[in-house]
Amino acid sequence: MKFYRVGLLLLVLLGAAVITVWDRYLLSSWQAPVKVEIYPVNGDGSPETEAYIATLNTVKFADIVSFMDAQSQRYWVKLKQPLTLQLFPSVKSLPPVPPGGAANPLQVAWWSLNLRYWAYRHQAGLLPKFGTVRLFVVYHTAPDGQALQHSLGLRKGAIGIVHAFAKVSQDSQNNIVITHEMLHALGASDEYDLANNQPIYPQGYADSQQVPLYPQYDAEIMAGRRPLSASQASMPSSLARCVIGAKTAFEIGWR
Repeated sequence: MKFYRVGLLLLVLLGAAVITVWDRYLLSSWQAPVKVEIYPVNGDGSPETEAYIATLNTVKFADIVSFMDAQSQRYWVKLKQPLTLQLFPSVKSLPPVPPGGAANPLQVAWWSLNLRYWAYRHQAGLLPKFGTVRLFVVYHTAPDGQALQHSLGLRKGAIGIVHAFAKVSQDSQNNIVITHEMLHALGASDEYDLANNQPIYPQGYADSQQVPLYPQYDAEIMAGRRPLSASQASMPSSLARCVIGAKTAFEIGWR
């Protein structure tokens, strides 16, 4: 029976791989605007978070569209509008918890399939979402300075799970994290050192030729921080202080 279970899982994975290849082409060719769907989630079940979610509208995320418009022009993307963004009603269940660092590849693959099925169950409509990035933004009411669970963006399935603060004062920085994970879903990789969170030189710097090099005025979006020195960096205040670097542009198909 174990042989048949493994065989069935492999068939499911093969089918998912074929769908992934087609979806990846649609998301990297930039022949048409990429559709971005945002689904809020109450991450802590609190009334405060629910009240914040009730205030959400597309204006809250307008910086993301403006940022992508402006950055695409730097790379001669022919589309006048590289992405469209739509906000949907909140989702009432939490996404599957990612496996720990000791998980084996089969466990990771199973979690990935569960996440994609969970996203399908909670998306708007029954048809598969080709050429669409689905971002589930999990909001939390948390004290200032408290770290939230790590966000993630998956290229397979073009899904993002973003952990964000349910505070108006955090809207601008929430949009930075949302954009970062959206770009992961489009194929971009991190440009910071996992050991210390410092941006990697030169690709993690907004302007690697700046003189003097520090402090950097802007942040490369996939580095997530603005280098102040060789050992210090700070979170930018908004997407207006971020750029898409050449390596990130190449990875998402802006060639």
